[in-house]
Amino acid sequence: MFETLTSRFSGALSTLRSRGKISEKDIEVAITEIRQALLEADVAQSVVESFTSKVQLQALEILPTLQAGSNQAEAIYSVVNKELTEILGGGARRIRFAKKPPTVIMLAGLQGAGKTTLAAKLAKFYKDQGETPLLVASDLQRPNAVNQLQVVGQSVGVPVFAPEPGNGVGNPVNVARDGVQFAISKLHSMVIVDTAGRLGVDQELMNEAIAIREAVKPDEILFVVDAMIGQDAVKTAQAFQEGVGFDGVVITKLDGDARGGSALSIAALTGRPIMFASVGEKISDFDIFYPDRMASRILGMGDVATLAEQAKKAFDGDTAKKLEDKFASGEDFTLDDFLEQLEAMSKMGSMGKLLSMLPGAGQMKKQIENFDESEITRTKAIVQSMTPLERRDLKVLNGSRRARIATGSGRKVSDVNALVDKFTAAQKMMKQMRNGGSMPGMPPMPAGMRPPTGAASKGAPQSHQKKKSKSGNPAKRALENGSIS
Repeated sequence: MFETLTSRFSGALSTLRSRGKISEKDIEVAITEIRQALLEADVAQSVVESFTSKVQLQALEILPTLQAGSNQAEAIYSVVNKELTEILGGGARRIRFAKKPPTVIMLAGLQGAGKTTLAAKLAKFYKDQGETPLLVASDLQRPNAVNQLQVVGQSVGVPVFAPEPGNGVGNPVNVARDGVQFAISKLHSMVIVDTAGRLGVDQELMNEAIAIREAVKPDEILFVVDAMIGQDAVKTAQAFQEGVGFDGVVITKLDGDARGGSALSIAALTGRPIMFASVGEKISDFDIFYPDRMASRILGMGDVATLAEQAKKAFDGDTAKKLEDKFASGEDFTLDDFLEQLEAMSKMGSMGKLLSMLPGAGQMKKQIENFDESEITRTKAIVQSMTPLERRDLKVLNGSRRARIATGSGRKVSDVNALVDKFTAAQKMMKQMRNGGSMPGMPPMPAGMRPPTGAASKGAPQSHQKKKSKSGNPAKRALENGSIS
């Protein structure tokens, strides 16, 4: 996502970093490039002009205060980052929960925006946080909409209230109202109402949405918009805001939009925050929208905070503690441990998406795109074809064992050998780090931080004083030795 923007922003900021001392002309050139990048990314012109004017004004204001030798480019970067975060909404906003459950969330938007799948993603998101959501099928117009909601609801283990078959049959307002009452009777803490969309904004669509809004009195109305429709997303959002009103925006298909202009325009032009983003087809490809993190990604600085959160979810506390204790005690990191790491990484999503969150990912675009996701599966197959003894002790892997592992995993013996060689090298590197050594290309660990070895570990004193040289003058040497008082 935002590939074009990231590339152009990175280019403009890199040009500033290459300057020894930044001039007003340098800032003007960078702002011109940023303006062009935003326009090409389908960002609304009014938003572009406001953003670039603020950045240029602030950059020129601070330029005289930056002393020679200071990192002027970083100061300009901070200004760009701050303003970019602001037009994305400033800070992340959470759902407002009702004082008395259930919290009612109404989804609105055009047909094809992905409301039904989004409803299941939202339900799963809050179910994982301890809520008990209920999905309500009030889209009775689109063919098979009710059936689709039932299928995705079942896939995430969330019940669906669907008294009408849909396909043009039933009253959506009554279904929505009855759904909320059903949720109250069954003590559900949250209701997510899926409503009908149209191919375009029309009065019939607005009237139905308004009637449902009046019937269920939602705590939150979320406007769901497809990021790939470009500036039309902003026009549609403004029409819904005027006709029905909404509290927040959910951007879908953000992963498929290399430009992403709609995300940069909607919050600024509607005054409503982007609350959630869907970045893939999987149910788990959904999260709260953090403007500051997204700004960091657009500027090529990655999204380490989200990466850390995903890792925390994937690696349970017991596994992490066990590996930490093994490392501290000096035990070898085994292929069983490695397999646990691979399983956890698989839970975090595709490696391509994980790598794209690292700082400087824009410079590794081709490598990330060409990353073979199936390589992890093939590696797991090799390890899983080993016996417990073989995973613990690679020294037992003779020729016949390696041939058996290759056959069992559907790989070549050379693939098994390559994995064993790489893992052995990793084991040696971990031992070196633990014993106070260093990784290739890194300075050794400071002496004060190294674990005790040899006599030092037994408490024997170690003298590291440099031997004092003696003077060549006999009288002076006698004085140093204390023979002359």
